Amino acid sequence: MTLKIYSFGGGQMVEAMLRAALKKKVITPETTGVTDVSIDRVNYLTDTYHIQASQRPDWTAVENADLVILGVRPQDNWQEIMKELVAHHYQKDVLSIIAGVTVAQLSSQEDLFAITRIIPNTLTDVAMGYSGVVKNDRANQTVIEDFLNSFGKVDYIDESLLDVFTGYGVAGPNYIYNFLISFTNAGVLAGMPRQQANKLALENLRAAAAFVEQSGKHPAELLDINNSAGGVGITAQHELDKSSFSAGIENAVLAAVKRTKELGKQNKGD
Repeated sequence: MTLKIYSFGGGQMVEAMLRAALKKKVITPETTGVTDVSIDRVNYLTDTYHIQASQRPDWTAVENADLVILGVRPQDNWQEIMKELVAHHYQKDVLSIIAGVTVAQLSSQEDLFAITRIIPNTLTDVAMGYSGVVKNDRANQTVIEDFLNSFGKVDYIDESLLDVFTGYGVAGPNYIYNFLISFTNAGVLAGMPRQQANKLALENLRAAAAFVEQSGKHPAELLDINNSAGGVGITAQHELDKSSFSAGIENAVLAAVKRTKELGKQNKGD
């Protein structure tokens, strides 16, 4: 199924989603429209992806769209966009990536809209990672998932968990990147050439994640298998247990979730 998409806002996150969907042929340049206030952004999107971009909304394209994306900033006048959608009798799906604006707020226009609110993942170019999704009863799940699955996976969550999802799940690659850097540096510190250390670190990460998924075992069980009495593994484990490794990750996640909530309050003007 090829979808007709129209986006209000053409920032980097919208671009990343559209780029992945174009790559998967879920959408086509001819039936993808974007409006953005920046002429530089409009020219860039047109030249790079050959989509239909402009500074003013193309309401004919909006009315024909299967899915309208709200990709504007929270401080921008998204309420006016919703009023214009009502005025143009748009009654299909609206997908919002506006931080801090709830499904209830977006649905307030006489409950006319099929609303889906998402926190997109940041791994769109490899079509991996989960996007956190909240929707109302009118949302067309098939249309939404056709689009969202083009750049990752879908995780339906309670709206109260979106801040946690952002600080933990969406920021998740940051924690992994830091682990990879530290693990690679450890190999270099021990005497291994950096290129080889990085290669081994990345393969260990891939393989360990695949084994956890394939085996169905808890990681603690796999540690027990690897850590023989008096061996190399348990010696390394002892040093990790003495360090702040686990607490550092946990504290980083809690700080990220806290910051997400603070930003949400600022966006709401609280």
